Amino acid sequence: MKVKVCGLREPDNINAVLDLGIDYVGFIFYDRSSRFVGKTGFAAWLSKHEDRFATTQKVGVFVNAEVDYILNTVHDYQLDYVQLHGNESPGYCQELKLLWSASTLRKAHIIKAFSIDPDFKFSTTNAYVASCPLFVFDTGGKKSPGGTGQKWEWSKMKDYQNPVPFLLSGGIGPADAEAIRRLDHPQLAGVDLNSRFEEQPGLKDIGRLKSFLTQLNPA
Repeated sequence: MKVKVCGLREPDNINAVLDLGIDYVGFIFYDRSSRFVGKTGFAAWLSKHEDRFATTQKVGVFVNAEVDYILNTVHDYQLDYVQLHGNESPGYCQELKLLWSASTLRKAHIIKAFSIDPDFKFSTTNAYVASCPLFVFDTGGKKSPGGTGQKWEWSKMKDYQNPVPFLLSGGIGPADAEAIRRLDHPQLAGVDLNSRFEEQPGLKDIGRLKSFLTQLNPA
């Protein structure tokens, strides 16, 4: 099962997370987030340590951002994916995809995140299938588009019928590995971890992560 660790910000902590052999690291480019990473010097650090990401994909997380901001950030931070975590429309996603296919700009794959609540209809994802090779199903909040630390009702995932794989997100903590291993859905590709593995916003607890990963993907 694939693993994404999101909300990283500090170079030493990023290196320690990379040493765990995860599949994706997430950097938040939303300036209202306590995990906002768009500060001077970070792009240069990434460029100097590009070899550290040989087997780990870099994901930039955006919330209702201008297209130009996303394009420039993908270039400056050499991102592999953009995760759209706001109210981005299917047309917005298609525009991004077309811009990359028709230009020499650095290209990134699109991940669309959806906030799952009791009223969410998985048919909402239908219009995004053509432009997004990966979804994230998260728990949204009234004050925050993600990072709530709360779970959504995982039994609802049985209603998801599209072919696009997804990462399970929202309130996943160190004690949830066994329950996640028991989940049965053909498109469940992995998990997206954040706040429940933190010592403070943007700083992950490596011991908790390592223990969780050992249980999630035992040898």
